[in-house]
Order: sequence, then structure tokens, then C-alpha cells
Amino acid sequence: MDHSDLHAPTWQLSERARKLTSSAIREILKVTERPEVISFAGGLPAPVTFPAEEMRAASDRILRDTPAAALQYSATEGYLPLREWIAKRYSVNGAQIRPTQVLVTTGSQQALDLLGKVLIDPASRVLVETPTYLGALQSFSLFEPHYVQVPTDEHGLIPEGLTPELTADARLLYAQPNFQNPTGRRLPIERRRALAALAQTGAFPIIEDDPYGALDYAGEPLPTMLSMAPDHIVHLGSFSKVLAPGLRIGYIIAPEELHFKLVQAKQATDLHTPSFTQRIVHEVVKDGFLDTHVPTIRALYRDQCAAMLDALARYMPKGVSWNRPEGGMFVWVDLPSQIDSMKLLEEAVAQNVAFVPGAPFFANDAQRNTLRLSFVTVPPAKIDEGMAKLGALIASKL
Repeated sequence: MDHSDLHAPTWQLSERARKLTSSAIREILKVTERPEVISFAGGLPAPVTFPAEEMRAASDRILRDTPAAALQYSATEGYLPLREWIAKRYSVNGAQIRPTQVLVTTGSQQALDLLGKVLIDPASRVLVETPTYLGALQSFSLFEPHYVQVPTDEHGLIPEGLTPELTADARLLYAQPNFQNPTGRRLPIERRRALAALAQTGAFPIIEDDPYGALDYAGEPLPTMLSMAPDHIVHLGSFSKVLAPGLRIGYIIAPEELHFKLVQAKQATDLHTPSFTQRIVHEVVKDGFLDTHVPTIRALYRDQCAAMLDALARYMPKGVSWNRPEGGMFVWVDLPSQIDSMKLLEEAVAQNVAFVPGAPFFANDAQRNTLRLSFVTVPPAKIDEGMAKLGALIASKL
């Protein structure tokens, strides 16, 4: 039988499914899998930082000592010893975090999905930074919110911009205070205090998404907003950037009443995060491993960030500007206004260089003359070569 003669089924899709689109960037960036492409596009941690040997040893111990529990269904809230470890880790600066506030998720991307499910109705007002994390926009958009962009500057979100008119009837404010994706900005401590004070009014939850907080190059993290208002801030964390993303272990720390609803939503979504990977993470981190492991990641990323900043200074033409991140994985670049970075990407890929255009990181009013560079998986010599090509290409547009 010739299957080519069969028609595709004409099943009725949901309105939600019909509105889903593949990212144009994702299609273009498929070619970056070619080995000759120097890719500054992926927000991926460097594989050299993955502690494979520690995980192999942890897996062996778990399968030897507790195989039945590790391979069985478990509680929706997550593996209790891991939740206790997370709660203790965040009980700093006078804050007391309870394990009953912690929900272990399948990556922090699931945390965003669960928050969307329990907080957002169609046309709900959702406050976001300008620009903001693309993955959050993709996740929240399934629930059809009305996005409101909050004023920002080179230091991040401006609390004074959160006027009563702007925040009226808001369901949530989504923020990444540490080395934000895509801009690399870090929110100053005075602004964190102002946002924590706002959260304590109870008007709407403030979501503090913090996958990069441990990656400050000087090793001097600023206090979390969670530590300033532990019963009013919803904090998202992840082991993806400090251990390995393939484990898919993230977490939400939330006030108990919201935590209960998130647990119900997760139960309906996937029952629980995999028992085995939760136990691997706990076995690896429980005796202080991160305290020696994370500084090696910081040192690597600090050196590669310095290489990128040097190359940008060397090769970028006049009229191009960029931030100087103090941590994280990204540099944000502003181009002269006449350059559309989406079109620039197609030409760059033809020359075997890739980046992420900035437009998709804006909820509204996209700034098309922006782009994001990630430096963490590219060695310094390749950073230099890629920046030379990109600089020449931009110069040719001026």
C-alpha cells in the first residue's frame, strides 16, 4: 500500500493548539548543529562542567541501596530530603524557608507552566521586564495573558515604574534579578528591597526566577528577594546551570496556599518529577559538593566572558554597544537602529556564525536592532574568530 496516497487526518485541534507556532529562530538555528558553525546562540551550560563521575557514583549507590524507592512512583511535592536541603539552603539572612514551601519540578520551565496554569486567565494582566526571558513568554502565552512591559534600564526593572495604573489587576510580575536572560543585567539591592516591600502588600505575586544566581564571577551574590519577603515572593530555582540540565530538576518555593494549588496542577500534569533523578541530585549535593564545584564553573565563564568582551571591543564598529555582565551566560548587544538582527542572522549563519536575535524577548514593541550572545560553550580562539566575522558583517551594513 502506498502511504503517500493517504490524506492527513482532519482532526479538530484546540484553539490553543492552533495558536502554537514554531519559532522562526529555531528553524534558522537548526543549522547551528553543523560543526563548522561558531554558535553564540544556545543558552546551554558548558558540558565540561557536568560532574559525570560524581553522578555515576551517586547512581550506583542509589541503585545498590534503595532501588525500589528510586524506581517507584513518589510524592508530587518531591523527594523530601531534597526539599529539606533546598529549604535549608535558602534559609539565610534571617529567612526561614520550610520544606512545605518547596515543590520539585521537572526543570524550572515546568515551574513557569504550573504558575501559568494556576494564576493566568485569558486577558489577565501579566507584568514582564523589557526585554524578558523568551521561555517565560512562550509558557505564559499558552494561557492568553495581556502582557504589560515594565520600565527597565541598564540595571534592570525600575520599581518606581510599577505605578498603580500599570499594576492594576495584575496577576503576577515575572522578573529575573540575577544576570537576566537575555540582557545579563543584575538588579541592585535597593531595587530588590523595593520589590520585596511591594510583594508584601499582597496585591499580586512577584516571581523571582533565578537560574543564574550562583554564577556571579566574583562569588559575591546579592540577597534574594525571597530572603527579604519569604512568605510573599515566589522563587524559582534550578540545578540545570550548576549540575546538568539533562536531569531536569528545578523547584518552586512558594507561600503554602499557592504551593498547594501548584501541587494539584503538577499532579494533573506529570504526577511527580522523576524519583531517580531527584535522588541523584540529592546524593551529589548533600555533603557540600556545590561549594567546591560552582567556583570552577564561575572561573570558566568569567574567562570566556572576558574573551568575548575583549573581542567585541576589538571588532565591533562604532554605533554598537553592549553590557558588561558580572555573571551568568549572556551579553546583550544594541545595534544601530537601521539593522534588523533577524535578517542579520541569516547572513551570519551563511558565514558560519550564529546568535539569537533580540526581538522575540520582547512581549510587545520588539526592538529589532538587538541580539543576545552566549559565550559559555565557545573557547576563546573561536570567540575571537566569530566576533571578527560578526563585526565585519555589521560594519558592512553601516
